[in-house]
Amino acid sequence: MTAHRTVRLVLALLAGLLLAGTVATTAQAEDGYRFWGYYQWASGQWAFSPKGSDAVVPADGAVEGWRFAVGGAKPRVPRAAGDFEAICGKTPAETGKKRVALAVDPGTPEDAAGGETPGPATGTCVVTDVKATGAKILAAVAPVRIEKGLTCGIAGYPAKGCGDQVKNIQVPATDTPVTLQIGAAVGAAPAASPSPVASSSDGDGAPWGGIIIAAAVVVVLAGGGLLLSRRRTAK
Repeated sequence: MTAHRTVRLVLALLAGLLLAGTVATTAQAEDGYRFWGYYQWASGQWAFSPKGSDAVVPADGAVEGWRFAVGGAKPRVPRAAGDFEAICGKTPAETGKKRVALAVDPGTPEDAAGGETPGPATGTCVVTDVKATGAKILAAVAPVRIEKGLTCGIAGYPAKGCGDQVKNIQVPATDTPVTLQIGAAVGAAPAASPSPVASSSDGDGAPWGGIIIAAAVVVVLAGGGLLLSRRRTAK
């Protein structure tokens, strides 16, 4: 069996175990894999996606999640809750588009390989077309490294490797929760800038433009009067 098929089989097994409710609740030694897992927030908890991100079309208001970890029989879900309001609450809805909240959790230093350091867990509101897949939503937020049809790296993490097998792993029963760092919305229409108000007034509110025009009129009138006076004197 190729490595690609092996990873696919393991991911399917993880999804099946989660859906069947047979996930172990205590830490135990086993063989596993180091990979990015794909999840959806539903009914107040993360659920491992039985489909790849390129085959999932999230609805408006959905929350997508990615978590990098060493996993075995127990899925390692994102360590922050999928709070749509916290991620997308400040981003206005747009006609003909959808808002999807995206949580990306690079995991813990213990999950890392080759001395790499995972970044913070982030939350981003993605405003995109209604037919956008989970893969497109992720790609809108960060560069994605794809190998053999698998999501192997997000935003350059990890720099290499993809679904690598890890022997005798120790999976903790629970992960310490984290708070997402909320970034700027992606794909949202720019906020309308206030229209500039032309003003040339001084501190007392007197418009300089009006003063200049009035002065010009006075000069013209004065000049005309002087010319008329000279003509009368000449006569």
